[in-house]
Amino acid sequence: MTTQPPSPVEPPRSPADWAAYYLLRYRVLRQPWQQPPGSERAPDDEAPTTIHALWRAPSGAVGGVARLSPGSSPGQAQVRYMAVEPTWQGHGVGRQLLQYLEAAARQQGYAEIILHAREAAVGFYQRLGYRVVEPSHTLFGVIHHFLMQKTL
Repeated sequence: MTTQPPSPVEPPRSPADWAAYYLLRYRVLRQPWQQPPGSERAPDDEAPTTIHALWRAPSGAVGGVARLSPGSSPGQAQVRYMAVEPTWQGHGVGRQLLQYLEAAARQQGYAEIILHAREAAVGFYQRLGYRVVEPSHTLFGVIHHFLMQKTL
């Protein structure tokens, strides 16, 4: 009998995991726009309904993170804070994170996932079955977002 290697995607477990998780969120999603440390955190990060995903490189280093939380309507979940280390972008890390969160959403009984994608990431999400619903907000005055949706 062959054993499958463990998935490189799992929830953060140790204090070191959590530190690496938030550091990557900050470095990819906030620091390039001169946002202060701490701006990568959200009040509902610690809610029991929020699911966090962390992708590990073969070396054990954290190379990608994302989270899933309840959306604004029943049966809806929302993906937020998807961040992949620049050296790992284009290597399937984001896809693995999203598949992990979609499986978790199905297990929780959600019927759809929404997210607000940065303009540069719209094509990535479309390739994974998400559709653009409408233009969304502009973050930091320069990063255009689009509301996207996928039925599970």
